[in-house]
Amino acid sequence: MPDRRQILQGGTGTLVLGLAASAGLLPAPAQAAWNQAAFKSRSLTDVARALGGAAPQPSTEVLLSVPEIAENGSLVRVTAASRLPGTTQLALLVEKNPNALAAVFELPEGTEASFAINLKLSETSMVYALVKAGGGYHYAGREVKVTLGGCGS
Repeated sequence: MPDRRQILQGGTGTLVLGLAASAGLLPAPAQAAWNQAAFKSRSLTDVARALGGAAPQPSTEVLLSVPEIAENGSLVRVTAASRLPGTTQLALLVEKNPNALAAVFELPEGTEASFAINLKLSETSMVYALVKAGGGYHYAGREVKVTLGGCGS
């Protein structure tokens, strides 16, 4: 069992690494890709364009499961999947949140395109699953009614 000194030494290394990461001092492969334009976009079409595509098309092959009513917008379970062949990206958007784009998952070949995540919803809003497959963008959307807001409330 480690003693207090060993724990503090290990914690110091983690702190230094965290500070280096926040200052941008880590090598490029260690830093996450950041698409600022996509995260600042306000609509489904704008996000798809910022991610490098054209206007997305609705698809029954994009599956989205969200509650019809969320009693508390601070914790809303969202499940999204794609049955489209060649899916390489899956993004989740909440239309009325301060930043509409909530998450982007890049999928290596052979990866199952299915995710579940908890999101915050600031108010009643459309939630979208946006999928890149076969060179185009496809989506499914559903409105979630929020009775108690999660972002900023």
